[in-house]
Amino acid sequence: MDPNFVQNLHNLLVQTISNDTISVKAATAQLNADFYKTPACIPALASVLASSPEQPVRQLAAVELRKRVSQSSGNLWITLPQNEREEIKQKLPQLILDEENNLVRHSAARVVAAIATIEIPLGTWGQLLPFLHQTCTSSQVTHREVGIYILFTVLENIVEGFQEHLGSFFKLFEQLLTDPQSIEVRITTVRALGVIAQYIDSDDKNDLKSFQALLPAMIQVIGQCVETGNETGARQLFDVLETLLILIQSNNLAPAILEGLMPIATEDEPEDLDDDAPSRSALRIIDGLATNLPPSQVFPALRTLIVSYFSSPDPKNRRGAMLALGVSVEGCSEYMTPLMGEVWPIVETGLVDGDATVRKASCVAVSCLCEWLEDECSARHAVLIPRIMDLMNNSETQRSACTALDALLEILHDVIDQYLPLIMERLAGLLENAPLPVKAVVTGAIGSAAHASKAGFLPYFQPTMAHIQHFLVLTGEGEEIELRGITMDAIGTFAEAVGKDVFRPYFPDMMKQAFQGIEMGSARLRECSFLFFGVMARVFGEEFAPYLPNVVPALLASCKQDEHGEDAISLSVADASSAFASGSSPSNAIAVADDADTSVELEDINLEKLMDVNSAIAVEKEIAADTIGTLFAACRGHFFPYVEQSALELVSLLPHYYEGIRKSATDSLLEIVRTFYDLSDPQEWTPGGHVAVPLSPSVKELVGHILIPLLEMYETEDNKSVASSLCVGLAETITKVGPAFVEGHLETVCNIAIQILEQKAFCQQDPDQDETEEAPEDQAEYDSVLISSAGDLVSALAQALGADFTPAFNTFFPLISKYYKKSRSLSDRSSAIGCLAEIIAGMKGAITSTTQPLLELFYRALSDPDAEVQSNAAFAVGQLVENTQHDLAPQYLQLLGALRPLFDAAPDSPAAKLNAKDNAAGAVGRLIVRNTTAIPLDQVLPIFVGALPLKNDYLENRPVFRAIFHLFRTNGAALLPFLDTLLQVFAHVLDPSQASQVGDDIRADLIQLIAMINAEDPAKVQASGLAIFLPGA
Repeated sequence: MDPNFVQNLHNLLVQTISNDTISVKAATAQLNADFYKTPACIPALASVLASSPEQPVRQLAAVELRKRVSQSSGNLWITLPQNEREEIKQKLPQLILDEENNLVRHSAARVVAAIATIEIPLGTWGQLLPFLHQTCTSSQVTHREVGIYILFTVLENIVEGFQEHLGSFFKLFEQLLTDPQSIEVRITTVRALGVIAQYIDSDDKNDLKSFQALLPAMIQVIGQCVETGNETGARQLFDVLETLLILIQSNNLAPAILEGLMPIATEDEPEDLDDDAPSRSALRIIDGLATNLPPSQVFPALRTLIVSYFSSPDPKNRRGAMLALGVSVEGCSEYMTPLMGEVWPIVETGLVDGDATVRKASCVAVSCLCEWLEDECSARHAVLIPRIMDLMNNSETQRSACTALDALLEILHDVIDQYLPLIMERLAGLLENAPLPVKAVVTGAIGSAAHASKAGFLPYFQPTMAHIQHFLVLTGEGEEIELRGITMDAIGTFAEAVGKDVFRPYFPDMMKQAFQGIEMGSARLRECSFLFFGVMARVFGEEFAPYLPNVVPALLASCKQDEHGEDAISLSVADASSAFASGSSPSNAIAVADDADTSVELEDINLEKLMDVNSAIAVEKEIAADTIGTLFAACRGHFFPYVEQSALELVSLLPHYYEGIRKSATDSLLEIVRTFYDLSDPQEWTPGGHVAVPLSPSVKELVGHILIPLLEMYETEDNKSVASSLCVGLAETITKVGPAFVEGHLETVCNIAIQILEQKAFCQQDPDQDETEEAPEDQAEYDSVLISSAGDLVSALAQALGADFTPAFNTFFPLISKYYKKSRSLSDRSSAIGCLAEIIAGMKGAITSTTQPLLELFYRALSDPDAEVQSNAAFAVGQLVENTQHDLAPQYLQLLGALRPLFDAAPDSPAAKLNAKDNAAGAVGRLIVRNTTAIPLDQVLPIFVGALPLKNDYLENRPVFRAIFHLFRTNGAALLPFLDTLLQVFAHVLDPSQASQVGDDIRADLIQLIAMINAEDPAKVQASGLAIFLPGA
């Protein structure tokens, strides 16, 4: 090795760590040009690492050495003479042991990993593993710390080459997890186990058993990090748990993990919501388990822990129990619904707990429950509202109580009327006196009160505007900006509640405030302004058009903006989305190609700072993308000048690493297609595989520019929510535009639905699952949402293709019907039957050949334990009877018997039971019209008429009234005993003070029928108050 070469390299490295920018650039350029392209730089850097007296230089030498070893897939290392490679391999591990600085040790350990990545697969570094084992079991603690860290970094890169050593690794790690002297050894061991776990074969029961046996010790290490205040270590270990979800599910490990997490969830939380802490990390993992695993694996064990912890005398345990309940709701809401009778006593007791932290946590739980279990929470208003209002009087719980009230008001609907005066009086008082953070949640709660009360908010509108308008001129960072943004959101909600005529005097000034918000350099205020623009466009429709020249450029500028700021680095989509989703980084290096084929280590950059900036801007872009579609739908033709530019920008966002942006771009693009189609003065499309009514050339061109990128995005879409949104959006667009929308792409669109129903879409893939292996039936609730969305897409295709859907139905029927099993979730069972009902409605008579298997399935569904499934089954039976060409008269008595229990629903029954009753009435109506003679009217009519008027599902008024009209025409005598009741029903559905319950055609026929009855018995019509509907009245 040339000593001058080494010395010059050393001098240049020293120069690159100076404070002189010009000097640094010159040295970097010379290093890249004269040193880093030759294999000789590798032993030279190793020499600097071994001998430089300056720690920053040794650190830099280690980082650059790793890069050079990895450069060009290891080519520079391979071209190094064998004897020099052997010398480095022999000396480097010992050099790391002798190094005193931790940063240098870690960087040098990554050099070992880089070399091992090349040498181990070639079988040319047999000494490494024995050395690492010896070092990990050394009596010197620093040697153990170095040994396990090197092993961890090596495993990150080449675990496949070490799979035959897993047994010995488990024994070693069992020992290191209880290292008596070093928490660092214990933490790194857990991280190494996290890497190994991803490569355990699910068929290898011994390895699984060994890993499972180490889980308690792994969780114990997290607890030790918490106790010693080692938050960095705790966060690293929580990240390990997040990567183990597949292993956890396949081996039902969630109960053991929850048991280890709950003590950590009880730890103190920092005041600042943005600060991380072990308790928050533990709750994040509980949330992750609940949303990613089948709820049957999570909630039973968690419920037992919650009950146990909530009965503890220690308020920390009770608080932890409430927070764990709150974070579990999102992923377990459907599973929890029948168990809410056991959950409510805990929540309601928590709201009056003697400890303020428990009361605050109970408010958090209420907020979560309101978001995911609307009906259940709304039904508890008589208990929840008084208790939450009491908590608003206490400064310790005021903010949490206002947040809970906000969530509750959002879902109260008509029930709010009885509370509105008291609530508004209390909230108005807090607007005057509360501290700034409380004013923000109070303002949000007033917005929710407006949303729930709608026109009922009118008396409070102007006084509230007078109270809060001055919040819109706040400019201070942090709390002031947040209050200003929330105020803008609330005023938008007021506008929707009171309507455009009442809001119009405020409209210009509020738009001015929104534009000022855009100019203030805050992503949060830009986000709020964009949301406000969308709301104003919905409220004012085409009146909003004059603002488009200023609004649309701002939205497009937001979509185009760079998210990385001055310290930009290039991350791959996969790595960036991984870091964005978890709030942490992959621990391995992210490759960033450049002329020198170098790479950047995430350890070398402040990823948390980067992601904080990115997340604020990404959310802003998400809202901007979403608002574009809203503006076109509202402003109609006035938006035409911006359509092309908007579509191009939205298409460019489809590959974005943040799923929220992909989802918004997808939704807006499909909204643009639907609106553009509406404005093209289209002919009504007709169902069929061959397009009988073509699209206008401009619509067809737009569809071509938008549909293909969306289908390409799906191929690599790894987020279930985005895939679900795509399916729903495609379904809505197909329903609107007809078969021409999928012309030339029908097979691709069908395959999306097939893949999802087979649970083989990219976003559903389990890397440990064999392709031929059936996906497990027990799945996370988010998976059920995706399956339901695919069902929507299939239904829309059936509507668009009509009878030509028959060949596809032969593929889809078994895929859909497999989701109707007792072992499946309520959502799966319900959506399967509902989807088949909609398919029948689309295919009409073409369904005939499948009548019998469908009927058998629907009979089973009519006796399902859940009213939601029964409701869909009743609708499906009615559709089948109406559309099949088979004579189902022989089945009528059995069908009527199966429908009969659905009519037994009291007026205060849950919505699902009332829906089932309405759908049963609709089904009976369809049976009557199809074959009246097969119906024992004397037994059926008392129940049928007694079910009227319909309470929930007004769409079923169509078959109900068609049956009534049919009977009046063909067998009027049968209805005479029920005439008084029917006239009251007619008066109810025609009541002008109520929302319309029947379509225009049914309304016209009904008025005609009233005129006929009036000719026979005017007194009865007069007594029913129906005379006002008579011709000439």
